[in-house]
Amino acid sequence: MTDIAESNKMETQQTNGDYGTLDTHGDTHSTANTVHQRLRANSSIMQLKKLLVANRGEIPIRIFRTAHELSLQTVAIYSYEDRLSMHRQKADEAYVIGKRGQYTPVAAYLAIDEIIKIAKDHVSQDVNMIHPGYGFLSENYEFAKKVEEAGLIWIGPAPETINSLGDKVSARELAMKCKVPCVPGTPGPVAKFEEVKSFTDEHGFPIIIKAAFGGGGRGMRVVWKQEELKDAFERATSEAKSAFGNGTVFVERFLYRPKHIEVQLLGDNHGNVVHLYERDCSVQRRHQKVVELAPAKDLPAETRDAILNDAVKLAKSVNYRNAGTAEFLVDQDNRYYFIEINPRIQVEHTITEEITGIDIVAAQIQIAAGASLQQLGLTQDSISTRGFAVQCRITTEDPSQAFKPDTGKIEVYRSAGGNGVRLDGGNGFAGAIITPHYDSMLVKCTCHGSTYEIARRKMLRALVEFRIRGVKTNIPFLASLLTHQTFIDSKCWTTFIDDTPELFTLIGSQNRAQKLLAYLGDLAVNGSQIKGQIGESKFKGDIIMPSLDNSSTHKPIDVSVPCKEGWRNIIVEKGPEAFAKAVRAHKGCLIMDTTWRDAHQSLLATRVRTVDICNIAKETSYALSNAWALECWGGATFDVAMRFLYEDPWDRLRKMRKLVPNIPFQMLLRGANGVAYSSLPDNAIYHFCDQAKKNGMDIFRVFDALNDMDQLEVGVKAVLKAGGVAEGTICYSGDMLNPQKKYNLEYYMSLVEKIVNMGAHILGIKDMAGVLKPRAATLLVGNIRKRYPDLPIHVHTHDSAGTGVASMVACAQAGADAVDAATDSMSGMTSQPSLGAIVASLEGSEHDPGLDAHHLRQIDGYWAQVRLLYSPFEAGLTGPDPEVYEHEIPGGQLTNLIFQASQQGLGAMWAQTKKAYEQANDLLGDIVKVTPTSKVVGDLAQFMVSNKLSYQDTIDKADQLDFPSSVLEFFEGLMGQPYGGFPEPLRSKALRDRRKMDKRPGLYLEPMNFDAIRKKLKEQYGGASETDVASYAMYPKVFEDYKKFTEKYGDLSVLPTKYFLNRPEIGEEFSIELEKGKVLIMKMLAIGPLSEQTGQREVFYEMNGEVRQVTVDDQHAAVENKSRPKADAGDSSQVGAPMSGVVVEVRVKDGGEVNKGDPIAVLSAMKMEMVISAPHSGKIGNLGVKEGDSVDSQDLVCKIVK
Repeated sequence: MTDIAESNKMETQQTNGDYGTLDTHGDTHSTANTVHQRLRANSSIMQLKKLLVANRGEIPIRIFRTAHELSLQTVAIYSYEDRLSMHRQKADEAYVIGKRGQYTPVAAYLAIDEIIKIAKDHVSQDVNMIHPGYGFLSENYEFAKKVEEAGLIWIGPAPETINSLGDKVSARELAMKCKVPCVPGTPGPVAKFEEVKSFTDEHGFPIIIKAAFGGGGRGMRVVWKQEELKDAFERATSEAKSAFGNGTVFVERFLYRPKHIEVQLLGDNHGNVVHLYERDCSVQRRHQKVVELAPAKDLPAETRDAILNDAVKLAKSVNYRNAGTAEFLVDQDNRYYFIEINPRIQVEHTITEEITGIDIVAAQIQIAAGASLQQLGLTQDSISTRGFAVQCRITTEDPSQAFKPDTGKIEVYRSAGGNGVRLDGGNGFAGAIITPHYDSMLVKCTCHGSTYEIARRKMLRALVEFRIRGVKTNIPFLASLLTHQTFIDSKCWTTFIDDTPELFTLIGSQNRAQKLLAYLGDLAVNGSQIKGQIGESKFKGDIIMPSLDNSSTHKPIDVSVPCKEGWRNIIVEKGPEAFAKAVRAHKGCLIMDTTWRDAHQSLLATRVRTVDICNIAKETSYALSNAWALECWGGATFDVAMRFLYEDPWDRLRKMRKLVPNIPFQMLLRGANGVAYSSLPDNAIYHFCDQAKKNGMDIFRVFDALNDMDQLEVGVKAVLKAGGVAEGTICYSGDMLNPQKKYNLEYYMSLVEKIVNMGAHILGIKDMAGVLKPRAATLLVGNIRKRYPDLPIHVHTHDSAGTGVASMVACAQAGADAVDAATDSMSGMTSQPSLGAIVASLEGSEHDPGLDAHHLRQIDGYWAQVRLLYSPFEAGLTGPDPEVYEHEIPGGQLTNLIFQASQQGLGAMWAQTKKAYEQANDLLGDIVKVTPTSKVVGDLAQFMVSNKLSYQDTIDKADQLDFPSSVLEFFEGLMGQPYGGFPEPLRSKALRDRRKMDKRPGLYLEPMNFDAIRKKLKEQYGGASETDVASYAMYPKVFEDYKKFTEKYGDLSVLPTKYFLNRPEIGEEFSIELEKGKVLIMKMLAIGPLSEQTGQREVFYEMNGEVRQVTVDDQHAAVENKSRPKADAGDSSQVGAPMSGVVVEVRVKDGGEVNKGDPIAVLSAMKMEMVISAPHSGKIGNLGVKEGDSVDSQDLVCKIVK
């Protein structure tokens, strides 16, 4: 950029004086000891010493920089609310405007007399010049006049010029006198609605209402029809008066899709005026410029020349002095119309500086000091352009919420840079507090390139480099805008943003690191919030990974890639039927390993995370390559993944499938319930199975909690249609050998026949309580094998009584093709029997599973460590419990029931709870107990214990008791029809007037509307995959809570479990791999003290060497909450503030009636007013705001009762 100071021929040398400089910290240093003073001493402007900037934010900093280059000392002024702002620190001296509370945040910068007093009478008594910047008082005639009357130099046009040109009506009259084209408008400023209506009666719509005194989009409204006119006029005049102190407005015709072209002007004190070419400022929102370009890309040469000439002609006609901008609209026929002259420097002056190489602010200062344009080397023939420049205004506005201004603390600020990138910032720094008092702009980013396309791409690169956390920004929107074809072609018009809704399809920053910090900070302050966790892990060290050796060569197996050999190849290559035949033809008894699902469900409350499964997945693909299947998905693991682990279960499935391509995966499907706890419409089950198959599932173990074959068939048919392996399953309950039990051999054989007739590929036997004794196993499996010699049989059990290994060996010997087991350290008790024990028991026999025992032990070494990592979820069981033959509590439910009893204060009454479970089962008719019916029995048992009800009490008082909802749903028939029917009269007494179903619930349900779900998820979350749709169909509320949590904390699946469950130690370094090649190196530095006012603590981390902090609510702090209640988004009667701001007007009273759309209150924020309207008709209640109140976004304003 040209150093204008060097070319200043009027410059005189000044020797070092004796004066000192008050730096930003208030310390005075002598000139000789201050480096920047010595640098300035050689380029002073005559005898001028000090310049004051009457503004805030980025523009004072911009001016200070040039002033320092010109040897001037600088003075900043600031409101009390701006006391931490950056512009105060960039000046040599800084003074607060008035006393605390004397002025409102905006009014401080409009306090003319106070500002001049600071310049003249304060310690800063040697101020020579005042620069107004833009906005605030920059176009105020009275301020300019008083500055000059005080003997100070005003850096800007003469006060009289401001008076004539700052008024749009006067400027319009001047243009007409100079024969410059103008848009039809009112002949003068108007203050009454009747005058505006008179204009629209003559000229029609659309019109635009503008503030007569001021700019920047304040007090501007476009009105398209008569019905909108009165409210728009009132809002425009109110905004104009608030921003500029004068509420008069100017009205003119509104041009359709014009371009906004402005010309940068410079004039001196000798009548000379030059232009610095034009800028295209067409990309606007609410009449405020968002992106600017210089020069205009496709403006015809004749139109450009005419505009430039007319701009200079207008300025010369009024002897224009200093910097200014002539603004024009260019219609689609390239006809141009004068709008106004802004007698000040513009926000977007930077792009003109970049293409011309001229420092406009330096020219302003030197012209004000007396220099002529010729002395500055600024003659028209010497000014040319080079390349293109684009400027983006980066603001703290949320484009996804109609650009609602965001407030708060900037937690992270990392800016762009590099070749061709210029930044002009204000309060863009880590730790800055963004308030609702001022404009939302953080920084201006200007990029220069030899072509428009290079400049555009450079800007995109710069936007990507920014990292701003803690407040929302418009960067995602700017990126969307810069990549839109219309912008690429430079064909934008002034309402392009409003006319182009696809711009709001945003791809924003994931903000992964800061979200993870928020979770880690909360963990550090409050401890783990994972439900069911008691204490911290017993093991917090690094897990040692196993090494597998080839049994033939004794060389290590390369586990960097997964094994390719396994039973799944048959499914993939030949299909489910061929797989079933191959399994049946196999001589040995195959194993299904349940470690990845039911084992940890039974022992650790289903809390094992995806990362810990995936870490051992490749090794498992080798060690269990001959396994029949890995049970790894469905059942409780589906909702628990979202509900408590904050993971996507589908993501788990896909990751596991990628790492283990060779072993079949099995999932648990609850028949007509899918993976939910109650019946769903049939199409939901079909949709779910289709998605599960597409995402990697192979074998679907389909069961019904009541062995209701009609319910079961829905699931089997859905699996068959999806192309999966259908395993129709019977649930084993009680003791088949006991002649008093209704669930005998004949009962089970009848179920098997129905499953075979359904077309299931495999028969499953599900012994959920572990009550299948070895002799019963031999009898049941032997009879099935005898009747169905070609039917593959798979048996699942729990080792609750300690007889699991014996029972599974008996099943193998009786003809079962596959049995279940869990790795040794995750086996026994409520889990499955020991994998090592079963393999050893069958080794060398005709039923040998064909697994390498050494490999299994190596894998088990990993899981032994992992179990200690999850020790906070252990149920405290110490050994087998043969009492299970009496109470029949399923293994997966037992640990959960212990936890639930403890949570409800029944922990000391566990023995009574187990007894009550038996009684509850009898009361319900001795039902099959598996999720969700086992929960019904458990809920009723705890209900009886907590209410001290005996078996007979429950029957006698049934018509007076408020039974748990699960019990009532069972009695209604929502879970199907139990074998032997419902117990009467208990059912009728409990239900009272509720309905009774006599057939499967799905027949009563309307099909699920998947299009509506897709639409809702897209609106709510900006998009949704088909698996998201399936998750929502199964668990709407759980899915929504999961999305809400991940929006706050991000994807926690990447966090090592040690730091997911346990507080990090101060000074401990650890790593988090966000994705391949992206690793965060973390270290917690400190936890700050408790704030007695807010109940919060600051937590400090070092992330990749950079100190970051997060603010955390201390849940243990007893702090009075003084915040306003929030509006419940789900309650349509509650009206919330749409953004943070100040209530400037309340239009209603408690008890008053309002109609839909009526204004309730007017909110002002970021100098913008917004009307809060009634969402529906009704009566106002709980009015919680008054004029002058400050509110945060979504604070409750009132309620409207219909």
